[in-house]
Amino acid sequence: MRTWGPSAVLAAALLVPASMLSTPATAGTRAPARRLPAGAPPCPNVPAPATRPPQPPPAADPAARAVGGAALATAGLALPPAAPAPPAVTATSWVVADLDTGAVLGGCGPHEYGVPASVQKLLLAATMLPRLDADREVTVTAEDLAIEPGSSAVGLVAGGRYRIETIWLGLLLKSGNEAANALARLGGGPDGTAGGIRAMNSEARRLGALQTHAVTPSGLDGPGQFTSAYDLALIARACFADPAFRRYAATPTARVPAQPALRAKAFAISNDNMLLDHYPGAIGGKTGFTDLARHTYVGAAERGGRRLVVTLLGAEVTTQRGWQQGAALLDWGFGLPRDAAVGRLVRPGELDRAAASPTGAASALAGGAGLGGAGAATTGAWPGTGASVAVGAVLVAGGAVLLARRRRHAALAALPPGTASRVAAPEDD
Repeated sequence: MRTWGPSAVLAAALLVPASMLSTPATAGTRAPARRLPAGAPPCPNVPAPATRPPQPPPAADPAARAVGGAALATAGLALPPAAPAPPAVTATSWVVADLDTGAVLGGCGPHEYGVPASVQKLLLAATMLPRLDADREVTVTAEDLAIEPGSSAVGLVAGGRYRIETIWLGLLLKSGNEAANALARLGGGPDGTAGGIRAMNSEARRLGALQTHAVTPSGLDGPGQFTSAYDLALIARACFADPAFRRYAATPTARVPAQPALRAKAFAISNDNMLLDHYPGAIGGKTGFTDLARHTYVGAAERGGRRLVVTLLGAEVTTQRGWQQGAALLDWGFGLPRDAAVGRLVRPGELDRAAASPTGAASALAGGAGLGGAGAATTGAWPGTGASVAVGAVLVAGGAVLLARRRRHAALAALPPGTASRVAAPEDD
């Protein structure tokens, strides 16, 4: 990898506004309200109860703010020209994207930091599906069952022997946290679960999800765990590219086998993703909830040969559950022309290649260009800086420096430690 001398780093730093390099809010304080750049349209939000706990974001990282297009570097609404207003939802951030072309059709604060809850299990799936043989039979351990009391579980038993496919179904249908622990341990190599979490973070970097950092494999809250709606779209796209994931995510019911030696009976499980039951063309997704994250959701559907995915973070359930808010946004996305785009989902490995190629990095300024996968990610400003195109060009020029710094500091610890998570509704996990 090319290294940059002190003078190059200093030059880049001097050209970046100080507000972009601000430190996160102090733990235990409420995150400041978003300040939109001048002229940025606000997101249409339904008023939600003021129950959200303190949620200070990680430090501003300009290299991640406009990955996929400069128009995505906003805390407000990012829409294609002449697009109709999207439906009002309680989610604090969301993205609608095309799974096949990679076009980002629109979003609200696409790169705003949020807490994932159980949609983190999609990153686990993207990481471990290629590593684990679904037909292999494995033993679940007491360590796997060490999850927060009252949090979602499939019902696996310590000492039980299960095919890995059964554990995947438990993860994706019932959001089993013990299933997540088992899969992370099994795919983590000699270091077990810790190795599995490291692999998840490595996969996030490879996919271009620079704002994602996993601390737990299940999505149960942990200090320094975060993601963004854009990153979730990248992760979901990788998942839906895997035939096994598509099959698991669309499975309506499954059976967990008996464990006679442990006197555990067989039982049936059903898919918690209500989109499958109520939205024509639904092909899968994932629900999530913790006290810190609130409601999170990822859902995908196919209509007229077109596959769209919606990701949302920080939603409250007032009149609509998370999947219903996702369904409304999918309807909005399917109503847009096929060539509508405000940005794009970068390809796996693209940001690393762009960091090594000034030509590739410069092409990122095109934003929505190259939806088939050509080009690279752009960089942009922290909300409220009102970054200009000139600043964006400077940041792209220094992209290799910033991306290298991001990899060195992958474990940003900015979220308040010790925050408990609990099950609150049938959708919750």
